[in-house]
Amino acid sequence: MAERKVDYLLIGGGLASGNCARWLREEGADGSILLVGREPDLPYNRPDCSKGYLQGKESREDSYFRPPDWYEEQSVEALTRVSVTKLSSAERRAELSNGDSVSFGKALIATGANVRRLQVPGCELSGIHYLRTLGNSEAIRDDASGKRVVLIGGSYIACEVAASLTERGSSCTLVMLEPVVLSRGFGEQAGRFFQSRLEEHGVVAHGGDSLDHFEGSDGRITKVVTERGLELEADAVVVGAGVLPDVTLARNAGLELGESGGVVTSSTLETGASGIYAAGDIAEYDSVIHRRRIRVEHWDVAFNQGKTAALNMLGREQPHDVVPYFFSDLSDWASLEYVGPATKWDQEIVRGSIEDGEFAIFYLDEGQVAGALSVGRSEDLEEARRLITSHDDVSDRAADLADLSSDLASI
Repeated sequence: MAERKVDYLLIGGGLASGNCARWLREEGADGSILLVGREPDLPYNRPDCSKGYLQGKESREDSYFRPPDWYEEQSVEALTRVSVTKLSSAERRAELSNGDSVSFGKALIATGANVRRLQVPGCELSGIHYLRTLGNSEAIRDDASGKRVVLIGGSYIACEVAASLTERGSSCTLVMLEPVVLSRGFGEQAGRFFQSRLEEHGVVAHGGDSLDHFEGSDGRITKVVTERGLELEADAVVVGAGVLPDVTLARNAGLELGESGGVVTSSTLETGASGIYAAGDIAEYDSVIHRRRIRVEHWDVAFNQGKTAALNMLGREQPHDVVPYFFSDLSDWASLEYVGPATKWDQEIVRGSIEDGEFAIFYLDEGQVAGALSVGRSEDLEEARRLITSHDDVSDRAADLADLSSDLASI
């Protein structure tokens, strides 16, 4: 076993670790940096998996966070296809799957998430796909283009993949628990807008239903059967049933886990072990914005948390104070942006016209803005961020929020 020592150990090959390495160097860290990732690729932009890369419009290299030469130029050692198999917070030591033992000064745990796999009859058939990596995306593109595809789920993955595969000549059908697509996060009136865009391009959606089982022939998927008895012929299936934070390493290291299953951190993203930080899908952090502990699964959140972790590894004591941002593209048929998240709300205020496809929706919870969705009105999101952060009661300004002639900055 090789014995090594590094100043900064970044565990996970995603954007959180990549951006952490970037900001360590940009803010003056001159110590050694080791980034360890289990995937075959260097850190990349995961949204490309369901969009440009899946559509065949972008290359693998186009999705990379930084080109391979950047790591050498910045003296960042990046190991791919390598995992951290054991972490000792007390001894500041990690064991790697390649047999190395690494002692470290400070560490970031950014192990991301794993897809939630369905356990139903027929789930072992070939032609059933899950999407998390570039490799998954390539397999879906090769296996499902131009075919009959059933997608399980009604959120980001299912909707984006349906749009991308439709562009590649596939006939796509959605099966989802939600009444309309994306309604869990954005409500039914926004969901109806996005579903109409999908349906205009031939995507069929079956809401209020769930998967019962798969059927196949010669080991290959041929049919999807729902609990309501719907039978859908399928040449391929893509499942978008959510993800589970990958906290195995953190749990085995004795780090505290929270109610949502993530690794508990302070507002600076530091875990209960001094000098060890968590970021991305696994971080359950004390949010100074939301005034509660939250965990948010999205690539942009991981990206920004990587920066916060880097600054605090350098002793800045910087709370993570970025309002989470999301975006989604349904091919070029519709694009959304969102800040929040609003986990619950009791009022939706529409600014603009949903029918015309240019609108914002402010989600209020007891009079305070908890989140905001934009379709073609990106300029409204900056004011939404301000209102989310301020926690002001805007109940008496609902008419101004809705009125396009009103100045949001005055609210």
